[in-house]
Amino acid sequence: MTTESDFSPTQKSWLEGFFTGVSRRHDLPPFVGLTADGRFTCSPAAASKNLAAPTVHGVPIDDLCREERIKHERHGLDIWETLLDNAARDRFPEGPDVFRYKFHGLFYVAPAQDALMLRCRIPGGVIRADQFAGIAHLARHWGGGYAHLTTRANLQVREIKARDSVDVLLHLRDLGLTAKGAGADNVRNITASPTSGFDPEEVCDVLPLARALHHFILNHREMYDLPRKFNIAFDNGGSVSVCADTNDLGFYAVRIREEAAHLQEDFPDRIGFRLQLCGITGHRQLAFDSGLLLRPEECVAVAAAMLRVFIAHGDRTNRKKARLKYLLDRHGLEWFLGETSKRLAFPLRQAPPETCHPRLPVVKHGYVGVSPQRDPAFNAVGVVVPVGYLDADSMDALACLARDYGRGELRLTVWQNLIIPHVPADRTNDFLDALSRIGLHADPHPVATGLVACTGNRGCRYAATDTKGQAIRLGEYLRDRVPLDEPVNIHLTGCPHSCAQHYIGDIGLLGAKVKRDGESVEGYHIVLGGGVDDRAGIGREILQAVPFEEIPPLLANLLHSYREQRPPGESFAAFTRRHSVEELRAFLSPQPVLP
Repeated sequence: MTTESDFSPTQKSWLEGFFTGVSRRHDLPPFVGLTADGRFTCSPAAASKNLAAPTVHGVPIDDLCREERIKHERHGLDIWETLLDNAARDRFPEGPDVFRYKFHGLFYVAPAQDALMLRCRIPGGVIRADQFAGIAHLARHWGGGYAHLTTRANLQVREIKARDSVDVLLHLRDLGLTAKGAGADNVRNITASPTSGFDPEEVCDVLPLARALHHFILNHREMYDLPRKFNIAFDNGGSVSVCADTNDLGFYAVRIREEAAHLQEDFPDRIGFRLQLCGITGHRQLAFDSGLLLRPEECVAVAAAMLRVFIAHGDRTNRKKARLKYLLDRHGLEWFLGETSKRLAFPLRQAPPETCHPRLPVVKHGYVGVSPQRDPAFNAVGVVVPVGYLDADSMDALACLARDYGRGELRLTVWQNLIIPHVPADRTNDFLDALSRIGLHADPHPVATGLVACTGNRGCRYAATDTKGQAIRLGEYLRDRVPLDEPVNIHLTGCPHSCAQHYIGDIGLLGAKVKRDGESVEGYHIVLGGGVDDRAGIGREILQAVPFEEIPPLLANLLHSYREQRPPGESFAAFTRRHSVEELRAFLSPQPVLP
């Protein structure tokens, strides 16, 4: 039997250090002894703790979905060396790195294009003229020479080569912009009413809140570990829609009624924010009122707290059930607000919608044309950008117009167009002439102004149809055939991801492959009666699998029926909602009711 005297001083010192180190390791079970056959033992409780499977947000790693395992193995923000190495080798990302690249706003879009797409972050859709021209330079020198305006008031540049990926990110930073978190499981571009700060009808300028939340997200790594993507919008209560009710969180500026005296202390100026939750139109749901009434300075903190609840409790096993909607479906609104409260330094305030004045109706297609600002000496001019496509030369020219006639600022909208504000009223006609000379205009049209289209199969591997090209053809067909005095929106989306939000269009077209005469052709399912804001509603599917070549005359017949049969002033949404599916199918009849 070995005794203490059998160890040398050096051995004693080594053993003492060893057991001291072991005693300080909290991840090892405490030593109990050896069994008769010499096996190591520990306490049952410690053994159970030590043998438990490692988890991510409480979910065993083996149960995680593919994307969560990718993030667990290596977070998307931690691949800068990979970006550098791939660029040096002129190599596109492979395997899990395709997903990780999206954390940097880079999307490998093969096989549609053997190239990268860059998605920026433009908080509130506000961009300086020099930044806009800088993105034009990026598109011309490293991309395909064009950019797309998106339905999140954002910019995308396509056809970027692998070797140029780091250069475009550095160029973006030099412009004072970023693409960080523009894709994957992150908070997407924060949107805000594009007329904020100068809209005569607005309740509150919401741009400071959009910017504050944007920078909060950029500076908190935890905000880059969501179960799925997350959309947030701020609505100023003014004349132009930001589609806030399509977002996971929609903050609405409201005026509080004078008779709500119990709120006077918290809202001395009678301006607050109502919060709507769980808009996800691709899953046929618009946001609903949470019952909360917030002070302006509380909005960012509440958004952060709700994001943290989503991070902690969102589904990490099933991508189809990982959006905020499904978290509330499982646990309920009361639980969600309770968990949010735990993460705040102030109490949440409940107030029914009746304590606030209803939101003013938006001006449909108010994002196009000349609109007076709060200061009548200036106008805002909404420029038509067909399906959001702008070549680099047009971008440069628009940046010059914003500098020469405005204050060097452009506002991007969720309707795939842009607004140049602060144009002096006495120079507006000159501005419109200059706009015409660069091949653009600001003339609203009841149909062409309301065309919205996703990227389509020219640049997206998920899309079944050429949405942008077919939207242009559709607009040209309808422009002169059905004169209307009420605006109509037509949304074309190439796949069920619904990036163009077809369920909220007056007319929504969902791309599909259609069999005709034994061949596969591009076509659409037709949805009617969607809308947002004061015309909110999810459209109904009326027809399936219609080849695109048959759609223009069918929609012309439908719009002709609307024009002829509606009561004066009835919107297209109201017209379609009061008719049955069978009646609407009859209106879509291929009979040649038009010349």
